[in-house]
Amino acid sequence: MESFVKKISVFFILVSVSTSFAQGTLAEYKKAIALDSLFRDKVTNSPSTFHWLENNLLWYVNNTAEGKEYLRVDPIKKTQAKCFDHTALAKLLSEEFDKDVDSKNMEISALEFDADLSELKFIFDKAKVSYRPNDNKLTVIEENIEDRDRNRGYWGSRFDEKGNPPVVSPDSTMTAFIKNNNLYIKDNKTEEETQLSYDGAPGFFYSTYIKWSPDGKKIMAYKVRPGDDRKIYFVESSPEDQFQPKLKSRDYLKPGDELPFKSPQLFLVDAKKHIQISTDEFSHQFGLNNIDWRDDSRAFSFEYNQRGHQAYKVIEVDATTGNVKVLVNETSKTFIDYSSKKYRYDVADGKEIIWTSERDGWNHIYLYDGETGQVKKQLTKGEWVVRKVIHVDEENREVYFTASGLDKNQDPYFLHYFKVGFDGNNLTRFTKENGNHEVTFSEDYSYYIDQFSRVDAPPVTLLKSSKNGKTIMQLQKADHSALLKEGWIAPEVFTAKGRDGVTDIWGIIIRPTSFDPNKTYPVIEYIYAGPHSSFVPKDFRAYNWSMSSLAELGFIVVQIDGMGTSNRSKAFHDVCWQNLKDGGFPDRKIWIKEAAKKYPYIDADKVGIFGTSAGGQNAAAALVFNSDFYDVAVSSCGCHDNRMDKIWWNEQFMGYPIGPHYAASSNVENAGQMSGNLMLILGEVDDNVDPASTMQFANALIKANKDFELVTIPGMGHSSGGEFGERKRKDFFVKHLMGVDPPSWQEIYE
Repeated sequence: MESFVKKISVFFILVSVSTSFAQGTLAEYKKAIALDSLFRDKVTNSPSTFHWLENNLLWYVNNTAEGKEYLRVDPIKKTQAKCFDHTALAKLLSEEFDKDVDSKNMEISALEFDADLSELKFIFDKAKVSYRPNDNKLTVIEENIEDRDRNRGYWGSRFDEKGNPPVVSPDSTMTAFIKNNNLYIKDNKTEEETQLSYDGAPGFFYSTYIKWSPDGKKIMAYKVRPGDDRKIYFVESSPEDQFQPKLKSRDYLKPGDELPFKSPQLFLVDAKKHIQISTDEFSHQFGLNNIDWRDDSRAFSFEYNQRGHQAYKVIEVDATTGNVKVLVNETSKTFIDYSSKKYRYDVADGKEIIWTSERDGWNHIYLYDGETGQVKKQLTKGEWVVRKVIHVDEENREVYFTASGLDKNQDPYFLHYFKVGFDGNNLTRFTKENGNHEVTFSEDYSYYIDQFSRVDAPPVTLLKSSKNGKTIMQLQKADHSALLKEGWIAPEVFTAKGRDGVTDIWGIIIRPTSFDPNKTYPVIEYIYAGPHSSFVPKDFRAYNWSMSSLAELGFIVVQIDGMGTSNRSKAFHDVCWQNLKDGGFPDRKIWIKEAAKKYPYIDADKVGIFGTSAGGQNAAAALVFNSDFYDVAVSSCGCHDNRMDKIWWNEQFMGYPIGPHYAASSNVENAGQMSGNLMLILGEVDDNVDPASTMQFANALIKANKDFELVTIPGMGHSSGGEFGERKRKDFFVKHLMGVDPPSWQEIYE
């Protein structure tokens, strides 16, 4: 591998200094495919994961120029040193496991040690190992430790309301279970069964999801009326384990489908009494979630997400009367971003509730009275965004959170870390440096690791004190000099005013390593305009996936967060509501034109675009709804009609009920407007976005007499097309944006 990289480096240097190569040629292709290998491991002293232990000691792995280095940090002593003698341990591991272990590349995880380092425990090669440095002794404690990364199963599988086992009471004297669609209890000593409910039926049955109160005197059980049983189907044409194809299916509810209806019920065990709960406050359900008892058994609570996502409630049911009380009633005229911004924490068994809301136009933290359901205090306020609550300290009555947009001289998407008191006072800032921060707190939150970077500045890693936010010591400062020697050019952060002439739209510009300002470069935009987040990179990256590779062919490649994406104001986000076809395109077009004004070598008359999933929908929409500006698009695994895609994502932003606005945003319905050169890439076994969505778009294009290319990849799931798709994408842009016939793949890879 080392000799291969050296050969590539020599080739790359020769090509870089030559001015005779045109864009999109064989030489440019070879540069593009070499780039990943060439830039890999060229940034050192940039650790990525930090592990705090209970005694406030820290360990992490540093990537030095020589290899991996396991380091421990003592914040009190302000020391940093190797955890062990790497050469000695590698020798012992080689002998014990009968394999050649490189002291500069050991794979160790779950490292534990005491302050005096008398014994270290860790996992190596699926074995739990003890190592005593003073005795230079290695002992295998446990072999064949199971993989911690368990398969969670398919994301869309329906909740099994009938498959849970019987539930034993807290004192183990009784068992609750479902029989004949109704709730029963059994005395575990006498085995006598008692029927508690009589209103269950096959079409409206009691779920096996049963919850005893902590005192064992009450039961929460709910009836459920099942919804639609929709599935998607696809054929795996070339399975590895058999000759014949396989028909596959997945549970897959789509917008407009009937959803299950849950009706919580209360049962008083000693009195054998069933108390009916009124459903008036939660009758139009998208879902009921997080059903749980209060610790003192006085009530149980749950969250109600209304169909259409314009109301979200926290509801409490009195365990004596069955009376329903709404503790939080969140409403919106557009949509509540429940999947990305909702946060709830019950303080002191529900006496107070920490809650996040965009009700004032920005995502902020609120403190509710858990008894009255009234807001006691808005804890954060201003034209900036709380991104995530990371910790609630009940004892000190403080909330730790991340936020962005507070600094007018910084990128408004940069993450910073804060805490604030339950009274809304003493806002404390943990990070200030101009960059995107990632903080790892110690277990008692007295210390933290602060690592920050920008797309044009490699990471710096600091150990800080939570008491005053001051730096205790610099642990690492990344070195990217080797990357610069290979011709790497940092992405440029570029801003332009959006469609309103006021709001800054942020993005990046990526140039080829052979960049020449005297040449003219077509533009390719990588798009992902899903409303659930923002997507332009903010951290330092040596290699920006296929954006860097595409740029090497002789393109300027850009990525932009237009209006309708998240992590700015509520108004900025609301542009997407019932209007996913917008995709921020009015902002994107202005942004690219402004970049071309500043840099004459950017050819804004030759613009391509590509994306995957929601980005695949966006990329195709560029030619369906915005062909006045975009000329070429490559769309991978796109949802081309939001009625064909998963229910939770699409109804959240497109709303319910299903109306004409769904058709208005559909690439399928509007296929006749498509103009330009389009390539559709599809994985035949995509179980994230229904493959039929791409096929229906293709069918509509055919009926409209539109020319396009369709690439279906056997055995591939939800993706950008893998290596084959990457090749097809490069060729398509070179041919249609540069007017150059791409070289043969055999020439490129020989």
